[in-house]
Amino acid sequence: MPLSATQPVSSPSKQSDSRKLTVEEFRWFRRDGFVVIPQLVPPEDIAELKTHTEDLMAGRLPEQQPDAPVEFRLPEMDPKMTPLERAHAVPRIHMLHRKLALHERYMLHPRVLDILESLIGPDVLALQTMLFFKPPGSGGQGWHQDTYYIPTHPDTLCGAWIAIDEVDEFNGAMWMAAGSNVEPVYPPLTDKMWYGDRHLPGVPAVDGVSVTDDAINQLNSIAEKYPQVLVPAKPGDVVFFGGHILHRSKQNISTDRFRRSFVSHYCNARSFTQWGEITEGPQAGPHSFDRVTRMSNGSHILARGDTHLPFAQPLFGTPCAALDDAETRRRNHRFIFSSVGNVANGDMDMRPAAADLQDDD
Repeated sequence: MPLSATQPVSSPSKQSDSRKLTVEEFRWFRRDGFVVIPQLVPPEDIAELKTHTEDLMAGRLPEQQPDAPVEFRLPEMDPKMTPLERAHAVPRIHMLHRKLALHERYMLHPRVLDILESLIGPDVLALQTMLFFKPPGSGGQGWHQDTYYIPTHPDTLCGAWIAIDEVDEFNGAMWMAAGSNVEPVYPPLTDKMWYGDRHLPGVPAVDGVSVTDDAINQLNSIAEKYPQVLVPAKPGDVVFFGGHILHRSKQNISTDRFRRSFVSHYCNARSFTQWGEITEGPQAGPHSFDRVTRMSNGSHILARGDTHLPFAQPLFGTPCAALDDAETRRRNHRFIFSSVGNVANGDMDMRPAAADLQDDD
């Protein structure tokens, strides 16, 4: 029997325990620029992440050994240093999904992708991973906007911040300038950097972005226009936040508590980006950075949905839309799917657009 054009076929990136975004959570994200989804990542997954961070800081991973393949080798840890000293020396690590299967799995975590489908999808491109250790006594990061660093066009960037430890004001929780998602992305003063919305007349250039000193970080005056909200989280909670919202973290003033978190960034897979291209190694390919269009979409993994733009395969085979055959993706997305509120249960559902529906306005 042929498949119906509006009947999605099964995908290995879907799981039966999917988590739908509620209408109230959708409103919260659109209004404030962020939303916290409690206990989205199961306890057994958080336990795995905790063990992984401890093994990584102790230098016990196979990829940290001298005989590891060069393309996957991670820096060895100084055996003379304590785990706390190592965490201060390496407070965060970027892009390990290109070296470690575990990081690829958590970037493509099905329950995280479920929420992203309703926020920026149904087509989702996975861009970046970061593992934060933030040990006791470590500093924070000043006010900044993530789209400043990772521009996408159309502008669809979204972060997903998975709490590994319990997070509060004492060990360096994030702060959000709630509602500042309506702000443009403020460009830097230097003309040598192309970040920010320079094309909008009247948007002032700023200095000191991400600097913790509010007297230097000129985004502080923008953030002061909005309620500055502490975002506590428990292990397994995930904070989703848009690319324009101003956010920061403060110093970990605790004496014995880490603030570990696994953070990934995504955009709609139909958005064009020039960020994060791969030029060498096993993931490099003919479309990693297109010399004609200047796009780097071919360096990033298609997590959900479909796209007319290039994309990368998961290096370690984590289930995702990139592994679906092209015909499956086309049948699932022959028509545009919209994220719509279900008044019966309060959830956000994905519904195919009606081809004959007209707007009479």
